[in-house]
Amino acid sequence: MKLYASAWDDGEHMAEYLLVDGYNIIFSWPELNEFAENGNLDAARMKLMEMLSNYQGYYQSTVILVFDGYKVKNNPGTVEKYHNIYVVYTKEAETADQYIEKTNGSLARANQVRVATSDRLEQVIILGQGATRVSARELQKEMEEMKREIRKDYLHRPQLKRNSFIDNLDPEIAAVLEQMRLTEDPKEPPAGVKKKAEQQKRSKTKKKK
Repeated sequence: MKLYASAWDDGEHMAEYLLVDGYNIIFSWPELNEFAENGNLDAARMKLMEMLSNYQGYYQSTVILVFDGYKVKNNPGTVEKYHNIYVVYTKEAETADQYIEKTNGSLARANQVRVATSDRLEQVIILGQGATRVSARELQKEMEEMKREIRKDYLHRPQLKRNSFIDNLDPEIAAVLEQMRLTEDPKEPPAGVKKKAEQQKRSKTKKKK
């Protein structure tokens, strides 16, 4: 896969992009920085990749996560597809900042580009190129908002199905179910339901005899 903008920009349609300075975000978010401080940078990277994959699924923008690879000797740089996001490891002698500046310079001409980093100098540069800056804290807030919305949708789903089910029932049966829902003692069914159950029980007993 190509290393720069041509890998994901067809040049014909305007799209929304989120470029993420991977290590800047890892060291800015406590839950990820904890992994790094304990010497488990791989776990921190994987966790961020999972989080951004969920982010892309919700917001539908093209997400490009960039990690520094400039200290790796003879490293040509790589672009990998992780689920629904792109993960870039920069080539030798190229920092994540430099990669983001170059990629943003190409993409921002005809697309909406946001860059997630808390590096002040980098923010100034990408603003000058026409992109929108997103601090590490702002991106974290978007993640938290996404989780709340997903949780809200999930919790409302059973209620919507339940209401739709009851709306299609015979009015008399719906009334019985509603009475069961409102009964003060959930262990004690409403009188009508209890009476019907006793009748069925007596009927089964007679058949056995």
